[in-house]
Amino acid sequence: MAKFVGERNGVDVKHESLLKVTEPHDSLAVNGHSSKMAASQPALKGKEPVKELTNGIKTTSNSEDSKDPFCDPDNPTVIRFQDIGAAAYNIRGGVEITPCSRSHMSALTGMEIYFKKDFMQYTGSFKERGARYVLKMLTPEQREHGVIAASAGNHALALAYHGNSLKILVTVVMPLIAPMMKIQLCKQYGANVIVKGKDLSESKAIAMRMAKEKGLMYVNGYDHPHILAGQGTMGLEIMDQVPDADAVVVPVGGAGLIAGIAVAVKSINSSVKVYGVESERCASFSAALKVGKPVFTAAQPTLADGLAVPVVGVNAFATAAPLVDKTLVVNEEFIALAILRLIEMEKAVVEGAGAIGLAAVLANLAPELKGKKVVIPLCGGNIDTSILGRCLERGLVADGRLCRFLVTISDRPGGIADLTKRLAGIGVSIKELAQDRAWLKADVFSVQVKCVCETRDEEHCKELATLLNENYSSVYFGSVMF
Repeated sequence: MAKFVGERNGVDVKHESLLKVTEPHDSLAVNGHSSKMAASQPALKGKEPVKELTNGIKTTSNSEDSKDPFCDPDNPTVIRFQDIGAAAYNIRGGVEITPCSRSHMSALTGMEIYFKKDFMQYTGSFKERGARYVLKMLTPEQREHGVIAASAGNHALALAYHGNSLKILVTVVMPLIAPMMKIQLCKQYGANVIVKGKDLSESKAIAMRMAKEKGLMYVNGYDHPHILAGQGTMGLEIMDQVPDADAVVVPVGGAGLIAGIAVAVKSINSSVKVYGVESERCASFSAALKVGKPVFTAAQPTLADGLAVPVVGVNAFATAAPLVDKTLVVNEEFIALAILRLIEMEKAVVEGAGAIGLAAVLANLAPELKGKKVVIPLCGGNIDTSILGRCLERGLVADGRLCRFLVTISDRPGGIADLTKRLAGIGVSIKELAQDRAWLKADVFSVQVKCVCETRDEEHCKELATLLNENYSSVYFGSVMF
């Protein structure tokens, strides 16, 4: 049994692998890689050996509607390299092998960055990998009845599209807050779409109840074992395309993607670091690591809405926790900046959840990766057009290229002209300008001017602030007084 001893998230861990190192004659070859490994799949302390993946439903003594038979907290399923190999074999030809190309941002970040562009899948996200595999592995009886899922976006699209391709009826329960565009696309792909529930948790409860009543199999989008194995095929492709990678920086929501990628990557080369990245608005994986099991974490509105999963999957956590080397938590401004950078420098439109890996790099949360070869999955591109505009503006603010100020100037003729002349003198472009006299407490011959300006960069923004403070006595820069 292979042993692993090391530091994960600041805590010393020691575990034994559940998988024996395979002999050359019976190793599983996937994309040219053997399943032989230095350190393979570990077990959680105190757990019995995990089940192998099967087509049937696991039995459970609890028959409540809310219980998912595939996701048992008391007996989680840990996926293995062989499971990912089986997934790769079954989804071949049905899912794109997406490019993993060197980024234009390598010089900017001080790392040799490669972007795994899974937003180029037909439905715009990596979710197709797991969705197709879980559908391919249905028993004849399950195929006849169909499957059901609760999702507000990418999981629903992936199931709907591949269900239509494989002639399997797919029902998706989508919350009222789901984007209309995604609802319509699911219908176009032939899915039975039910828009019900104020949020995803209510939609899930409805879907679970329908699954029991109608004999449908419920498919958890981030924790069903076959979903995890399917997502792991991205890890196989990464190691095939960048075999000498030093690290992989993976977005984390329900933890299904990082679980699959970690197993694939660590099985092929145990020295490759696997980092997880979460939004500060819902760091549920970090919270789970602290207590050793999935726990509820309140989710706040975030640009990375696809990662706002309050409780990580039990199977995903059991699989990923021992393999993830470090977790990073990113704030909103760097997510917006990452979206902006990808559009400007990579010509790639990526949603917040898909761009968060780059956000961690831009925030310099992993300085130890400087000079290393780093792969970052861009795992989703289904961003709403209305949200995209807001993200770009916030990215410009974070980049110091959009700034605002409040200044009190003379209200006599020439006052505004003098201000605009000074701004033009240093090359600042005025985007918005508004005057306020009613609420000003200074003399009646003064006016307060609110201005939004476009600057070249952060240094140019500081130059503007210096100019205003040198020439006017009352200046508020940034968010103060707004």
